[in-house]
Amino acid sequence: MARRPPEPVQVVKQRRDAALRALAGGVPYIQFLGITFDRRGDELTAILPFDDMLIGNPFLPAIHGGVTAAFLEVTAIISLSWAWLWEDIESGALTFDALEAGDLPRLPKTIDFTVDYLRSGLPRDAYARAKITRSGRRYASVHVEAWQDNRDRPFAQASAHFLMPRSDG
Repeated sequence: MARRPPEPVQVVKQRRDAALRALAGGVPYIQFLGITFDRRGDELTAILPFDDMLIGNPFLPAIHGGVTAAFLEVTAIISLSWAWLWEDIESGALTFDALEAGDLPRLPKTIDFTVDYLRSGLPRDAYARAKITRSGRRYASVHVEAWQDNRDRPFAQASAHFLMPRSDG
């Protein structure tokens, strides 16, 4: 039995980028906040570029707590969805045309979300990464950390539980 030749790297990268664009592009609030994702293989880093509209307390100034919580939750949901869809993206089960058309499964639903505000979010870009601590067919747990200048000094972290979408099969 002959093995199928590997796809060109450009095709794989295009499919990965299209999947990430479709995931993040399907949520208007992500666009409103200006959150983007930097992809390195299967690892995602969320980026929240600073904007004056994100300031909650102009006297400090500090990023609004609701913006911080939303940034952490968006990071968790997109990272969880990315991990959940990874096999379909890699195998080509999600076609490039389907991805460009936004034909993706539904996102996980938040069951609970707990944020720890560790220090004020300063008026500068913020970054976040999620770690999936448990992922099953129906339920997932995720831990997220957000930092600004030094990854070892997060300004907020969150723990979340999600209800996973039902698979079609």
